[in-house]
Amino acid sequence: MQPRKQHLIDTALALFNQHGYHATGIDLILAQSKVSKATLYKHFRSKDDLILAALQQRHEQVLTALNTKIVQANTKGTSGALAVFDSLDEWFNSTAFFGCNFINASAEYTDVNDPINKYTAFHKQTVVDLIATQLPEKNTEIANQIGLLVEGAIVMAHTRGMKQSALMAKKMAQHFIH
Repeated sequence: MQPRKQHLIDTALALFNQHGYHATGIDLILAQSKVSKATLYKHFRSKDDLILAALQQRHEQVLTALNTKIVQANTKGTSGALAVFDSLDEWFNSTAFFGCNFINASAEYTDVNDPINKYTAFHKQTVVDLIATQLPEKNTEIANQIGLLVEGAIVMAHTRGMKQSALMAKKMAQHFIH
């Protein structure tokens, strides 16, 4: 990827994360990235295209973090499905936690046919599918139940400041897989 395009995505993702999608205007992205409007539109036809690129990057970051924790858990002989909560716990207690980019984007782009909303649903389903791969017989019902705990933990950490919510949800999820 071209360095300026990547810089635009990185800058936009950080701003969207901190301020939201509608509240973050193109002018702020340009000012923070120090990139011209012509360069922005050379790489992205619209702000929505930039949002999608930022969400795609965040999707990859999340999957990398989750897979790292899953591999570590499997190496130790513990549940990869439960390792998802260890990844959440690290994220909640980092300076980069401002809530979930995907929950926030779906709240701002509520039309289920909007490409941004569709991408948020894709991301959330991908996480549940990943959890399912770590369960005996890839049990989708249990994966969805654990996914519900994941989402609840994210919302509690964000809206109520309960940074320990991932570990609370992990204890609850243990009942589903043991």
